[in-house]
Amino acid sequence: MRPKRGEVWLADLGLAAKVRPVVVVSRDDPDPPRALTIYVPLTTQNRGGQYEIALPKLFFLRQTSFANVQGIGSIPTVRLSRKLGDLPKGVLDEIIDAVLFAIQSE
Repeated sequence: MRPKRGEVWLADLGLAAKVRPVVVVSRDDPDPPRALTIYVPLTTQNRGGQYEIALPKLFFLRQTSFANVQGIGSIPTVRLSRKLGDLPKGVLDEIIDAVLFAIQSE
């Protein structure tokens, strides 16, 4: 299994976070040194600001959702249980821009 950038997967994020959808933001690397996937979790709660990106209505998500870039993390790829679908490219670009905003210095 090789998740690709821009795909939305169900992921087991551990006891407190449960199983939730995530957007894969890892670069597409044909030979990664570790079996890890970098992700941004999705949430249904919008707190506003530049750290959350609203997603369009997607047939594979039941509710209005937001990408929470402050929750970025990595997990072993085996903890991704199933692919839900793909994000439109423009939305993925917004998420990547928000990640860059979150990690850049002023």
